[in-house]
Amino acid sequence: MTTPFEELANLDKLIHEPARLAILTALSACASADFIFLRRITGLSDGNLSAHLSKLEEAGLVQIEKQFFEKKPNTQIQITPKGLNAIQQHWEQLGKIKRNTEDWKKSQGEG
Repeated sequence: MTTPFEELANLDKLIHEPARLAILTALSACASADFIFLRRITGLSDGNLSAHLSKLEEAGLVQIEKQFFEKKPNTQIQITPKGLNAIQQHWEQLGKIKRNTEDWKKSQGEG
């Protein structure tokens, strides 16, 4: 039987990385978001956000659409069904690990 601590090692590192976790969590709560909005709510620099979005896009977790409005660039990002499923499973896995940690603590006589 694995401990909750060993279960942490099995988390998807692509999603669990804090910046990407924040991006996917934000996108899972809306139909789409623009680059500026994501930059503002995540606190990431343009370069960091762009790099993380590229990784998520390569994995098929987000879809990025670049367009121009009144001669100004606009980048819209939307979570894909695969991304939505992945982030939901990730949060469920974290919840399970938390519950297992509480059970493990009780089994050790500390709860």
